Amino acid sequence: MTRSSTQAPGGGGGGGEAAMSSSPATVSPSPPTTTTTTTRRRQPPLKQKMALSLQSLVWSAQRLVLGDTTATPADTNTPATPAGLFPPTDPAADGDDCAHDCQSCSIKYPCDFKIDEADQLYGYVKGWSTYVLVATGKSDWVRDVADEKGSVMQALDRHTSSLPSEAKQKMGRMMLSASNIPTPHGTSDYSEPTTVLLLPAFAVIHNVSPATVPAVVDNFVSRAATSTTPLSAPLSIPRSVPLRATDNSTTTTATTAALTATPSPHNVLILLCSQKTRDARCGQSAPLLKRELERHLRPLGLYRDADDHRPGGVGIYFISHVGGHKYSANMMVYRRANAFGVDDVDRGAAAEAGGADAFKIDPLARFKKKPTTTTTTATATATEPTPAETTTTNGDKAEETEKEKEKEKEEDGDDDNVITDEGAAQCIWLARIKPEDCENIVRYTVLQGRVVKPDSQLRGGFDRGRSLVSW
Repeated sequence: MTRSSTQAPGGGGGGGEAAMSSSPATVSPSPPTTTTTTTRRRQPPLKQKMALSLQSLVWSAQRLVLGDTTATPADTNTPATPAGLFPPTDPAADGDDCAHDCQSCSIKYPCDFKIDEADQLYGYVKGWSTYVLVATGKSDWVRDVADEKGSVMQALDRHTSSLPSEAKQKMGRMMLSASNIPTPHGTSDYSEPTTVLLLPAFAVIHNVSPATVPAVVDNFVSRAATSTTPLSAPLSIPRSVPLRATDNSTTTTATTAALTATPSPHNVLILLCSQKTRDARCGQSAPLLKRELERHLRPLGLYRDADDHRPGGVGIYFISHVGGHKYSANMMVYRRANAFGVDDVDRGAAAEAGGADAFKIDPLARFKKKPTTTTTTATATATEPTPAETTTTNGDKAEETEKEKEKEKEEDGDDDNVITDEGAAQCIWLARIKPEDCENIVRYTVLQGRVVKPDSQLRGGFDRGRSLVSW
């Protein structure tokens, strides 16, 4: 298990890392009257450059020992180019707006808000399987959230670190963050049970305490969909796991409140690092970005605050350290498949065909089932049916209705104690986000899964629908 609070999962590392400086621009030979300078190319961060070199040596050694000169590391998912993973915006198809920052944005970062603009970002995020966000009701924590005494973060860190290597390998890399998601009891008291958000499963687990962490890992984290689980084969998790409490005499005394799980009602989740104890820039940027994102989501009817559980909207949460503070602000966008029914819509063509009405978002698209086609035979009768015939007919119809309901449950994986939710199809991890970027992030990334500035802002992510990853 890797804590996002202590280890950067990607290219940035911690806020104290020194950025690798790009080579200075050089002047090419030219006639005395002409001077040409080369464009500086973004370079990978030094730590990741060294890691990739070591990884390449390991793979080469494996191929040499195994006598296989063509083998590559086993992976059911394919590393993709930025444009191959998430489609970039194109003014020809998406309109000229995608080429311009927001003109009405009045929010600005402080004058001393400086970040690394030189490093290459894409491809240097370490792969992860699941991401666990613990509700704490606050937006800042001690430097390492696993050191929050008595917290679920501390318990998760200790439990997953103690798992046998086989169990760790099966579960994959788990990222862990504290979040500002409200606690059920409305306080930040770690002695009370809290909730956990499991991604990409989009599952909310209730009644979690340090004592129930092993059950959470065994019954939910280890069974849920991961970043590389095919979207076409969603996994099931239990709706409820009963727990038993014992006293000092080791005698079972009572049944405690069960661990329960519910699907997240949101179509999209936006995660913003807000931990100023790790880097002041995160504490500054997160609230400003949230305000600007909210300004653009509200007119669309998509903004959902922490207590708004209406289905189909966009939730915005503050989280603890995810690495890469020198590339602030970091933003992770988890999206359900075709979240608003417009992923494949060409805005330019739609506007030409039918104006603004041709581009309509549908927040409830995923809740709508395809209409079923039934074949019926109409029979004309000359007389009214007898009471006995009516009773028989109604009974048959009721039985058929029950059978249809049972069949739908089986198809949806919706039995009494199982949740089968495909969860997030994508995670789009961005960095160097400024308030003026928020309008187009809502317009293109949130609504359609497109990236506006892939060369300078895309760190990585995954697309489960196409089995593509950035690592």
